[in-house]
Amino acid sequence: QVQLQESGPGLVKPSQTLSLTCTVSGGSITSSPYYWAWLRQPPGKAREWIGHIGYAGNTNYRPSLKSRTSISRDTSKNQLFLQLSSVSPEDTAVYYCARGNYGTSDPQFYNDWGQGIQVTVSS
Repeated sequence: QVQLQESGPGLVKPSQTLSLTCTVSGGSITSSPYYWAWLRQPPGKAREWIGHIGYAGNTNYRPSLKSRTSISRDTSKNQLFLQLSSVSPEDTAVYYCARGNYGTSDPQFYNDWGQGIQVTVSS
């Protein structure tokens, strides 16, 4: 059974870059047909898709965040990475990594989730 674990700093200052790691066990991030997504849930709001990277390494991003977002991977360590630059307090959220069978922006189609990590943007 695949397991996903997010890690990274819980507090980031405004204008800095948020960097998170998702460590995957029980399954390879290069295995077809899986897509690996980063999502977040701001306080009081719905969960939203940030972007994903497919088993072949292709990426896709939420249009409103595309200019600030980078998703990458290290296949030798079976890890995924999220970088979100120029953060503001509006980026405060619980951040999740997840696996799905489709490259979709709809969170409901991701079946396997990490526990999530709270990231607060504050000076």
